[in-house]
Amino acid sequence: MDYDEDYDYYTCENNKKLAASRIIKRKSKTGYISEKATYICEDCRNCSYKSKCIRGNNCRTPLVERTKSLETSNLFIKFRKENLERIISREGCALRINRSIKAEGSFAQIKQDMGFRRFLLKGKQNVWAESILLAMTPNVNKLHNKIQSERTGTHLFSLKNSA
Repeated sequence: MDYDEDYDYYTCENNKKLAASRIIKRKSKTGYISEKATYICEDCRNCSYKSKCIRGNNCRTPLVERTKSLETSNLFIKFRKENLERIISREGCALRINRSIKAEGSFAQIKQDMGFRRFLLKGKQNVWAESILLAMTPNVNKLHNKIQSERTGTHLFSLKNSA
């Protein structure tokens, strides 16, 4: 669906407007308050796209009587755009290329170089704590080696340009 930022409405395939009807605030278990805007179609009668547009067959209301409603979080959409711009940028591409080089080597180091074959502790919390320590060790080793060779502030590999 197309969104018009100036007038705050969506347009469906049948050129009907979905206008903002209310804002829902929800509080998560962690205490984060999210805001979602609900958009409702002005008129969905005799719409040929209705079966594709309105999902969910478990509703007691027949499809003929239902109208399209849409919930979106404008803050989430804004953050998603910002993250996409960062990922697509030259620096983001270079960092993604270098990450693909570095990530698998950590598992090999833990298994081969450090001789890790099994967890030493029992219980979910203990295994979780041990896995966190194991995940930190390659980074601590890299940092130690960089400090020893006076290479702090530089990348492990030179940044490559993406295509």
